[in-house]
Amino acid sequence: MNIEPIFYALSGFFMKLSDDAYDKKKNIFLAVFAGMLCGLFVGYLAVTSADAACIFIAILVGTILSLKVDSLNHIVALVLFVLIVVYIGIPTIGIVTLLICSIAAFLDEIGNDNSWIKNRGKKTELFFEYRFTLKVTILIFAVLGLLQNTYHGIKIPGVQYFLIQTFVYFILFDLFYELAGLKFDAIYDGLNSFFRIFRRIN
Repeated sequence: MNIEPIFYALSGFFMKLSDDAYDKKKNIFLAVFAGMLCGLFVGYLAVTSADAACIFIAILVGTILSLKVDSLNHIVALVLFVLIVVYIGIPTIGIVTLLICSIAAFLDEIGNDNSWIKNRGKKTELFFEYRFTLKVTILIFAVLGLLQNTYHGIKIPGVQYFLIQTFVYFILFDLFYELAGLKFDAIYDGLNSFFRIFRRIN
């Protein structure tokens, strides 16, 4: 069974759950716990897939450079991810691809929820609200990967081509990220009810 798409989906889900638990409810425990799960899933993906390693390290770099690692849940997830990657190691990745994806992730982060971007028009605002810079970049490298399989001469030092399914998996990551945001109140209330019942049983 291929668990990679499942882990992409769970990573996106717990990443957003962690953010909203901290930002909307100030629930540090849930935010850190969800952040830890996100760090574990992303860490697993990074040590088992060169594509995932390149993408998630790029997201990490872009987030740090944009100063978005600004809460305890972010720090815990980051530290756990780094520990897994350093201890186990990652597959070989392309430094050029990593650099380009890092720039794309950085642009997404500084463009997201930015008043200057909002004044550039609705299309531009939506582009950065849903972080399309990195998505388009991943799609380009996935298409180049398809071409490379057909025309084997397309090889550039430092450039890593992605598998086409990597783009599909990343869209899955993003869909579950958005789903967690859309359904956050229902999820949060459901977790509260579950643990309230659990406390009564005990």
